[in-house]
Amino acid sequence: MAAVLGGVLIAVAAPAPGLAAAKRELTDYLAAHPGGVPVSANEISYGDGALLVTLRAPAGTYAAADCPLGWYCFYDRPDFGYPRGKLSDCGRQNLATWQWQFRVASAHYNISSGSVTFSYYQTPLFTVGARNRVLADAGSNRDWANYVNRPC
Repeated sequence: MAAVLGGVLIAVAAPAPGLAAAKRELTDYLAAHPGGVPVSANEISYGDGALLVTLRAPAGTYAAADCPLGWYCFYDRPDFGYPRGKLSDCGRQNLATWQWQFRVASAHYNISSGSVTFSYYQTPLFTVGARNRVLADAGSNRDWANYVNRPC
């Protein structure tokens, strides 16, 4: 792209492809999963911050459980593949509230005590907690969870 300013031709760089791709990914995600508010180029807030979705893993992260301390996380793909959703609230919650129903393929619990159970309606599918923090692949229960319950 170029512009003429005072008779001088000035070259103006187009946005970096990485930034454009990230913005497109954010826009596409929000179109497919409405109701969120972007908080950065890589993170979307749902329910005033009750659920945070991170679209891409940090650079250099590969197939690692990386849920921040004080949260429990669930991933769209096995082996902690992004996008990642993270919650910290107690009680039973409908994942459809945040457009995350039927998408949980792996999970990581990074809270000092307790556990969270992922369910298909009333049927428990799997649990992660302080004693079993990671589930790299939900196996036959992958993409079935539509509720979570974290007793506090």
